[in-house]
Amino acid sequence: MANDTIITIVGNLTADPELRFTNSGAAVASFTVASTPRTFDRQANEWKDGEALFMRCSVWRDAAENVAESLEKGARVIVQGRVQQRSFTDRDGNNRTAIELQVDEVGPSLRYALAKPQKIDRRQQVGRPSGQGEQWNQQGGYGGQQQGGYGQGAPQGYGQQGPGNAPQGGGYGDDEPPF
Repeated sequence: MANDTIITIVGNLTADPELRFTNSGAAVASFTVASTPRTFDRQANEWKDGEALFMRCSVWRDAAENVAESLEKGARVIVQGRVQQRSFTDRDGNNRTAIELQVDEVGPSLRYALAKPQKIDRRQQVGRPSGQGEQWNQQGGYGGQQQGGYGQGAPQGYGQQGPGNAPQGGGYGDDEPPF
């Protein structure tokens, strides 16, 4: 990992993160960040958007569950991770190459929003961000309702479904196949 290319992207989620589990039970959340550069055109005296970058991202284990619970479509995020390239053959037999970001750190951008971090006690599985009726189970997942966002103590105007931020844990395991 000494020669990994590490980048940071600031942008907006194009859809809600997709949380899935591998056969071994490891959580993985996949999402896409759209980042559009803006420059000021002095001659036209206005801001102009450049061409958008759409980066597909994957985050693993506890951080994956935190991302799925805390972030939603349209949220402005800061994502840092390792760029990985993979080659594959599509359904039509064409060779393709995909560039993806294996996320190490992710959180909401506080430039235009508020967030209140909620610490998670990993030893006791207590204090997990939750909606009504949810309980953290021994298999490492939620049972009951999936409501997402903040639990109690959300800033005014955000409610249960609002944006949030949870501390990041876990990380990418080399033993898990990328999606």
